[in-house]
Amino acid sequence: MKYMVIVGDGMADYPITELNGLTPLEVARKPNFDFLVRNGILGLVKTTPERMTPGTDVANLSILGYNPSKFYSGRGPLEAINFGINISKEDIVFRCNLVTVQDERLIDYSAGHIDTEIASLLIKELNQKLGNRFVKFYPGVSYRHLMVIRHQSPVSRRRLLNVKCLPPHDVMNRPLKEILPMGRGTEVLHQLMADSQKFLENYPGWKIGKHKANMIWLWGQGKKPGMPSFLKRYGLKGAVISAVDIIKGIGRAIGLDVIDVPGATGYYDTNYEGKARYALNALKKNDFVFIHIEAPDEAGHNADIKEKIRAIENIDKKVLGKVITGMKKYGDYKILALTDHPTPISLRTHTADPVPFVIYKNKIGTATIFQFHFDERSAKKSKLFFKQGHELIKFFLST
Repeated sequence: MKYMVIVGDGMADYPITELNGLTPLEVARKPNFDFLVRNGILGLVKTTPERMTPGTDVANLSILGYNPSKFYSGRGPLEAINFGINISKEDIVFRCNLVTVQDERLIDYSAGHIDTEIASLLIKELNQKLGNRFVKFYPGVSYRHLMVIRHQSPVSRRRLLNVKCLPPHDVMNRPLKEILPMGRGTEVLHQLMADSQKFLENYPGWKIGKHKANMIWLWGQGKKPGMPSFLKRYGLKGAVISAVDIIKGIGRAIGLDVIDVPGATGYYDTNYEGKARYALNALKKNDFVFIHIEAPDEAGHNADIKEKIRAIENIDKKVLGKVITGMKKYGDYKILALTDHPTPISLRTHTADPVPFVIYKNKIGTATIFQFHFDERSAKKSKLFFKQGHELIKFFLST
């Protein structure tokens, strides 16, 4: 048996006035998603446990069968694992965005989706300027980077872990004084962010995209994680495909092969067909492949209805359609297609609402008449609901 999981990040939404009270999932042309529903099992799953913040990290841990309440240790360290950064139990890892601020407000969480080459140069320069034996910056992709604070005492580590740091994509256009890190131990973070602004504002000779990177944003802090391997937990050898460091980091942390796809950007222009092609090829050596596509989530954060619909349609045609056709050569197979969390256009951030999923197994044909479409409204009519998101994978693998 071969297993494929396809996650369209942030596809779910709320009804939108401009769409006549429908959601992007309801409006989008998605014949392949709807085919799975007509011939499979439709349901709802809550991927974010109570009292946890909805996000790509928490939600995808749930989808992979790891209870975030037990295993989640922060976003930063999971991305550090993907970067190959050696961290100890005394270290604290922060996500470090390059952002744009103006008139004491955060106006762009991605500095215009800054080019990776330029961003890497800036992070390296910042490391030379602000780094020391306790603080080090590591370049990543586009606006997404890391900062490690090393060798912290138990007291300092506890304070830094408990500091309230807000994701920049959640607080766009708000005054900085309302959204900077809060709590005991924030002085060092405030100073690093202020120093980065002084340095970047005066950095000469470049501008990429519509906004200039002129400050770092520190958030998503955590400590070194410890999780059992996917192979040990479920008896399957697997691989993960994503352009996003947090998904790759989760994959590496649980022993999945991480497959890089040329042209996979984590944005609207990602290589959809390449992801499907590489995933199908990965099944030659693996039992389980996990594909993650970030584009709908980015459109939600940008409040771009048109691009969100287009991203859903691209996933349907260029990923799911290719997967349905390509998996036939492997004989017995199953597909789980879902979104990880809603990213409503109206809010421009994640929510913890349950999301639709569909399971397909070689035309098992168990759908009822109201389950003809893959969308929020249809899924709510289903009697199948997983309140504990990490339990869905067991159902998928055993059904």
